[in-house]
Amino acid sequence: MSDSVIRAYPDGPLIVRGDFTLQDENGEEITPERGTIALCRCGRSALKPLCDGTHALTRRGPRAGK
Repeated sequence: MSDSVIRAYPDGPLIVRGDFTLQDENGEEITPERGTIALCRCGRSALKPLCDGTHALTRRGPRAGK
């Protein structure tokens, strides 16, 4: 198994690359269909736990618009 890398982007998702298993709250496996995924951190995605880009529309604070 190769290493997994999780990268946090400011005001954005967590990007997960490598070998990983994604599970829902009941421990059931979620098949992400690809080897690199973006996990939602803002809580507004319609594809939870995957990111759908909604965070870009709802940014607030000093980083907004950058």
